[in-house]
Amino acid sequence: MAFTSSIKAVNLKAEAPSALPSSRNRTTALRFSSSVSSVFFNHRPISCARSSKPLTPQAFWPFSSKPKPQPSPPSKVQELYVYEMNELDRGSPAYLRLSQKEQNTLGDLVPFSNKLYSGDLQKRLGITAGLCVLIQHFPDQNADRYEAIYSFYFGDYGHISVHGAYLTRSDTYLAVTGGSGVFEGVSGSVKLQQIVFPFKLFYTFYLKGIKDLPAELVVTPVAPTPSVEPSPAAKAAEPHAAIANFTN
Repeated sequence: MAFTSSIKAVNLKAEAPSALPSSRNRTTALRFSSSVSSVFFNHRPISCARSSKPLTPQAFWPFSSKPKPQPSPPSKVQELYVYEMNELDRGSPAYLRLSQKEQNTLGDLVPFSNKLYSGDLQKRLGITAGLCVLIQHFPDQNADRYEAIYSFYFGDYGHISVHGAYLTRSDTYLAVTGGSGVFEGVSGSVKLQQIVFPFKLFYTFYLKGIKDLPAELVVTPVAPTPSVEPSPAAKAAEPHAAIANFTN
């Protein structure tokens, strides 16, 4: 019995600290309670009054819906002068008579490709490549009207595409429809001057929407006459008389 009583006494003594908090625990609890009270009672109250400013989507969406202004393309017009020469060494033009008639007739096709020289005839630039569709034949004038779609290739500088009327006996204007390289984003028009059909043509481009043309392409042109010829060096495409990687 004495052994049993002593065990109970020990158990009661061991449980006493958990039943009655010590002065240290009470002090810690009071400090926590005080800090919680200060958070709730000293916090600035939230106003429920309605704001006079209307709510907008920007108040809840972190990104502005207003588009950023895009830089406008250059507005100045630049002139580019080019000679097209048919030197009878490219098998051009090829006349495809879809009408199967001896006389030129609506729908006949004319694929072509000729050489390009700078306006001063001192440099080989590249080639033209495209297609003409016969629209109308004028027997009394021995002339034709074509709808032309073709491109001017300028080696590493890129190319310019054009579209419009091609008349064998008079000058015309075609639309510049686009380009690549330094001509990317280009627009404008080009004047086509017949010098000796179909061997010599002179073009004046009026280009918009691009940066300044490379200095190599900006030249003072030779006046277009039937006697004009490219320089021997340009005709031979010597390195100093041709643009880099000119299209051949």
